[in-house]
Amino acid sequence: MIRQRLTVRGIVQGVGFRPFVYRLALELELAGWVRNNTDGVTLEVQGRDSRLAEFLRRLQMEAPRLARIESVNSQTIPVDLHSKDFTIIASSATGGPMTATIGPDTAVCNACLSELFDPADRRYRYAFINCTDCGPRYTITHRLPYDRAQTSMAGFAQCPDCLVEYTDPTRRRFHAEPNACQSCGPHLTLIDAAGQSVNGDPIAETLARLRRGEIVAIKGLGGFHLVCDARNTPAVSALRERKHREEKPLAVMLANVASCAEWVETGVEEASELTSGARPIVLLRKKNCVDELLVGVAPSLAWLGVMLPYTPLHYLLFHEAAGRPAGLGWLDKPHPLVLVMTSANPHGEPLVITNAEALASLQGIADAFLIHDRDIVIRCDDSVMRLLSGGDEPQFIRRARGYTPCAISFSRSGPDVLALGGFYKNTLCFTSGDQAFLSQHIGDLDRVANCQALETMVGHLQNLLNVRPQKVAHDLHPDFFSSQLALRLADHWQVPAIAVQHHHAHIAAVLAEHRLEEPVLGLALDGVGLGSDGSAWGGELLLVDGGQFERLGHLRSIGLPGGDRAAREPWRMGAAALALLGRQDEIAQYFREESGASVVAQMIERGMQQTTSMGRWFDAAAGLLGIQPRMHFEGQAAMLLEGLAECYGSVELPGVLHAVAFDAGSLVLDLTALLQEMLTPSSIGYRAAVFHRALVMALADWVGAAMDSTGIQKVACGGGCFLNAILAQGVRRELEKRGATLFEARLAPPGDGGLALGQAWVAQRAVL
Repeated sequence: MIRQRLTVRGIVQGVGFRPFVYRLALELELAGWVRNNTDGVTLEVQGRDSRLAEFLRRLQMEAPRLARIESVNSQTIPVDLHSKDFTIIASSATGGPMTATIGPDTAVCNACLSELFDPADRRYRYAFINCTDCGPRYTITHRLPYDRAQTSMAGFAQCPDCLVEYTDPTRRRFHAEPNACQSCGPHLTLIDAAGQSVNGDPIAETLARLRRGEIVAIKGLGGFHLVCDARNTPAVSALRERKHREEKPLAVMLANVASCAEWVETGVEEASELTSGARPIVLLRKKNCVDELLVGVAPSLAWLGVMLPYTPLHYLLFHEAAGRPAGLGWLDKPHPLVLVMTSANPHGEPLVITNAEALASLQGIADAFLIHDRDIVIRCDDSVMRLLSGGDEPQFIRRARGYTPCAISFSRSGPDVLALGGFYKNTLCFTSGDQAFLSQHIGDLDRVANCQALETMVGHLQNLLNVRPQKVAHDLHPDFFSSQLALRLADHWQVPAIAVQHHHAHIAAVLAEHRLEEPVLGLALDGVGLGSDGSAWGGELLLVDGGQFERLGHLRSIGLPGGDRAAREPWRMGAAALALLGRQDEIAQYFREESGASVVAQMIERGMQQTTSMGRWFDAAAGLLGIQPRMHFEGQAAMLLEGLAECYGSVELPGVLHAVAFDAGSLVLDLTALLQEMLTPSSIGYRAAVFHRALVMALADWVGAAMDSTGIQKVACGGGCFLNAILAQGVRRELEKRGATLFEARLAPPGDGGLALGQAWVAQRAVL
């Protein structure tokens, strides 16, 4: 007879771990107890050594599906001769530093759906049904340990029936903290534009309004969505006009995978991501009918963002549209309802999360509001991802709901760090030991409200994780709000502030998730980032060795006529391209429809700021092709260029359209000949395809030259340009032919949404 004390760390709170331990201990006739605490789950278990060995094996092999065990530490302690039973005891918030973590919000499970659509069940059509296998976690939690009193469900006292389920370890709702029913839990209310409650069933009334072409603000897990019927062109147009979202693509929600067949190409891998518990928006290749039947949803792009229902409320809308069938059989059949679901963040502000905020800030945008009385503690937008061809791992475009706050494990422990990211697509990252906690997407820091949201997120995650940073990391650019906040916090905590060069951070984020410690070549391609020499970088070839890097090479510099304005108006980059080709005298005529063309030509003649940005080379090509003279959202021209190339297909190059040479000790990639090819008299689609194919070959030759000169065969790719699927897949294919081992962003976005992860990794290794 022996007794052991076990500490289980990871995502083990709020996922049914304690009742699992309880049932396993009873089955093996072991005595002891289990409880939540600041470490995760602690238990003492006593019995014969053979049964304890079986218990330890099954503890990790058979853990609940939402659990993620990071470690199990055990120690042998004295046998308790009075211990005869196994019990679940009250949680403890005392002890050392907080190492427990909470799981992400998870889509409603099939067991709950079966009850939701069973007319005989007491939770029939209850919009807040959940159990330990599904439902909200992160967005309703104030602090850990994860108990009901620490969540926004604290104010809902459970009725006798719910309390029986909640206190019975054999039931799947044992300590399901959001547990509730119609009698004791949150309720839906439909509010009209005048602020008055609408009589009748809220779900039925909401669907009726959507079918009439109205826009409804619907409260979800991490915030509100603005919703309309995607087939209703006037409704989609009104949504764009009211939200000031002229051309940026909108995501749609479909009932199930079967409903996708009409609109997008969906393989096994895509279906797997769509139906995962995280329920991200997945970018899928559009079928030809989309632009004709879903007018204005994702105009002129090759991809459509699709997600499936993930809350009971979402399912109830489709259930209502299907005529309220009993059972789950209807979910296997295609359904005609297509709903636009876009984040309710008016004018680029943070996502709306409170009822009062929705009724105030969405006035004039939404015609009605489907709200409820369960508070959202912290905003968390939908995650967005795409799958590259060949059944690859998915690639994040935005990492948020369903994945935050899952930890990313580093290869080794280090000092606790807070990293505050960059300016665009901001996220922050806390580290604790060898675990990194990357926040959900916060947004661009060009608005006061988003800056305030960043500060709020720092406080919330620090409280949730109970971390006291020993270092604070930030971007090299001193004018970013995130950099200024980092300096303030470092001064407040009296810890060092560490500036991390933008492209070093991009590559470091890839090294962090792949747990690489040896020197690698880093190919960093993005819009712009402040270089260590004070100039605007964006097409960089680095040698990265932990906290240090060396710039081996860069793209040939190209002008920025008008500075930041050139990043928003690709025709200006087209003018810079003409100048690079020695044809500046043609600028005024080539861009004669632009009133400022002559002024830009004079500006170029006098000299201007230069950049090595890969993003600006994309814009230059788009400018020469006349694709999008002025962008309505970041990266629009490059996305349209990619869409044209994707639709055209493969091409044979007319020749070598690049040059690689040493210049002042740097390996410089010159793409001037490729821009010249954009001026040939051929179809835009052909030239877009040529641009992508030639760029892939140029980058492969460039990196190949660095591999030859350094002897390093491992290459990490980072930066927002790697969200271009043609570029990412092509570079991988060509570099692997040259013997490279490629590492790409998978657990975080390759763009600025992953910067904080890389900053934290570098700061951990920085020698002060």
